[in-house]
Amino acid sequence: MNDLILRNATLPGGETATIAIAGQRIAAIDRTGHSPVSGSAELDLRGALVLPGLVDGHIHLDKTYLGDGWHSHRPSTSIVAHVAAERQERHALAPVEQRASALIERAITNGTTILRTHADIDPVSGLSNLDGILAARERYRDAITIQVVAFPQSGIIAAPGTYDLLDEALRCGADLIGGLDPAGFDNDVDGHLEAIFGLADRHSVGVDIHLHDAGDVGLAELQQIAERAVALGMQGRVTVGHAYALGTEPWRRVAPVAEALASAGVSIMTTAPGSHAFPPVLALRAAGVNVFAANDNIRDSWSPFGEADMLERMMLVAYRSGFTTDAELDVAFDLGTNAAARALGIEGYGLAVGNPADLVVLDARHVAEAVVARPPRRYVMRHGVIVAQDG
Repeated sequence: MNDLILRNATLPGGETATIAIAGQRIAAIDRTGHSPVSGSAELDLRGALVLPGLVDGHIHLDKTYLGDGWHSHRPSTSIVAHVAAERQERHALAPVEQRASALIERAITNGTTILRTHADIDPVSGLSNLDGILAARERYRDAITIQVVAFPQSGIIAAPGTYDLLDEALRCGADLIGGLDPAGFDNDVDGHLEAIFGLADRHSVGVDIHLHDAGDVGLAELQQIAERAVALGMQGRVTVGHAYALGTEPWRRVAPVAEALASAGVSIMTTAPGSHAFPPVLALRAAGVNVFAANDNIRDSWSPFGEADMLERMMLVAYRSGFTTDAELDVAFDLGTNAAARALGIEGYGLAVGNPADLVVLDARHVAEAVVARPPRRYVMRHGVIVAQDG
């Protein structure tokens, strides 16, 4: 017996269908309208669009001001200066678990069912940010999947003691090891990469690196990251966030690096920031690179903006990329669904029989309209259970 039947659902491809959910999974998708599908409960969606749960593959739960009132944004002259200022203000903020929980709830309400967050690890805060995030993850474990990256926001070489803390974080519940600007922040590309890839190899975890370094330096770092991924057999388990060098340099210089990234299975995350050049989405995808979108900083010291809404992020990426056709808007949607799921190593993702019933229901005629209009989420389902309704 099915537990829930969704009738008169519009699928992403435009077909009308009946969707049956049994246990935590999609049991059937009937496009004929003639199958006598029944269940213990039913919802008539009246033509509403059903999408797979949205995936936010790069966020910072420990940094947000949500759950702690309004904090005015204070610009900085450099990443190094901003990191230092951020460390100074931590003591005045509400506990990490409280703020992370507020952001998680916002993400769930907007249809995110899977996210990856970074947790700052440094000698000043120790593992306190990780502890807060792990507590919030446990609280919402039935509503959302959360991957945690042990992130050296203050560097590794530049912050003695961080390496051992990262090692401990991976033993205490972090799922991946992070990195930050090996050249621009730590001024030691080989030392930084050796540290994080060594930890990844020791703990059998993936790597997720922030890389703001642009120009020749950034391209060279990306090449080295690809080579290390291949050398350690980590194809498909390495992600680089921002990767501005892919957008600051001409394609003739980017193309060989793109080829290396594609061969190594290194995924590239972009937010399509308003103040920076960013990776060329279509060109990289054509070269075989898995590119995905994510929200990154939401209402924190780095940015006053953000609603934890991946449809909003898809729209922003589309706008900044000059996407206008339905086919291009479909690509924007893919960046926050299928491509992001691949980057996070999520198996069994998507609207297909046998997959977990992680679904979003909203009023739109098709994917392109959903990206443009970003309508309220009528239902958000996690493993077949409604976890948010009508915002």
